[in-house]
Amino acid sequence: MLRGAYAPIILLGLVSLMGDLVYEGGRGVIPDYLNYLGASALIVGLVTGFGEFLGYVMRLVSGFLADTTRAYWLFVAIGYGLIIAIPLLAFTSSWQLAAVLVVLERLGKALRTPSRDVILSVVSRGLGVGKAFGVHELLDQAGAALGPLTVAFAMLNTGNSYSSVFTLLFIPFAGLLLVLGYTYRLVGSEVHLRGGTRGMGGDALGRPFYIYVLAVAFNTVGLIPASLILFRASELLQPVHQQWLVPALFFVIQGVDAPMALLSGLGYDRAGVRVLLAPFALSVLPPVLLLWEGGLLGVWAAAGVYGAVLGMQESIYRAAVADLSPPASRGRAYGIFNTAYGLAYLASGAIFGAFMDSRVSILVAATYAAAAQSIALLLLLAVGRHLYRM
Repeated sequence: MLRGAYAPIILLGLVSLMGDLVYEGGRGVIPDYLNYLGASALIVGLVTGFGEFLGYVMRLVSGFLADTTRAYWLFVAIGYGLIIAIPLLAFTSSWQLAAVLVVLERLGKALRTPSRDVILSVVSRGLGVGKAFGVHELLDQAGAALGPLTVAFAMLNTGNSYSSVFTLLFIPFAGLLLVLGYTYRLVGSEVHLRGGTRGMGGDALGRPFYIYVLAVAFNTVGLIPASLILFRASELLQPVHQQWLVPALFFVIQGVDAPMALLSGLGYDRAGVRVLLAPFALSVLPPVLLLWEGGLLGVWAAAGVYGAVLGMQESIYRAAVADLSPPASRGRAYGIFNTAYGLAYLASGAIFGAFMDSRVSILVAATYAAAAQSIALLLLLAVGRHLYRM
């Protein structure tokens, strides 16, 4: 039995690990599957972008309701239950129906994420919020890496049978339900959502929080989504019937993500939001590498850099929200943060999807990405000056 200060963090990480086996495994092949069903790059960008947008906007609602009702575990349970939408893709035959299920799974993530992050931020007291989110993200990304790897192996051994692959994902979904029940039984009654974190008092969300949210939004608008990196790979691989490499590419993204999450989390506890200067600057590279006429080499390079940025996004971006918001309003803070992120993700999918469909020059893409990240960096520096008198 897990005991000690790390037990809640590790158990919540294991829940995320099982969930990621299902939905990140599915997401590794969804752009290719939508392409197979007849969707264009713009449609893929809009479907995945709208899914992220709706999922993040609903986090504002679920975060507010969680703070109001304190029913954090209920939101976590319902949210993880909706991951069943990914295995149900086995029974679709049109991109429109598949798109509905993709969006439904994102809605489930919206319900669970603010409540889970609140629980994480509270149980991390005394350990360091950056370390807690880093450890959680490391376990989360272990599942996120195993999922695409499993799907790639299944695609290779089933002759690219999408229905067989999605059906296989019912198995880890059943495991998810078991781990979630075990986690609640051991941890649920021990979590007391009170206390505070460094830097903020009262129940108001101050100006630094909102500037930080705007900085992350600009950062996201200028970063090409993973779905379009995978779509580009699908375009190159379908003619040679090597689609199994698409989820393998997603495995690379998640494989880089996992160690980067832990390392950046440790760095955050030492240097605070200034650590975010690195992922903001690196975010210029993935769209440039992807749209560079380097074929699969450019795709693999874009995936590697994107994985590094994603690892920092999933750990220290969330950790900063905890330090910029008081406990009484933290569910709302995560809701606002994720809503802004979702809007930016939708815009990113639409903009870069249109870039790919219209075959814009690399100069246009590079200029756009550099402009967005420059604004993001300036806003982040403003947050740093307020917190650390930089």
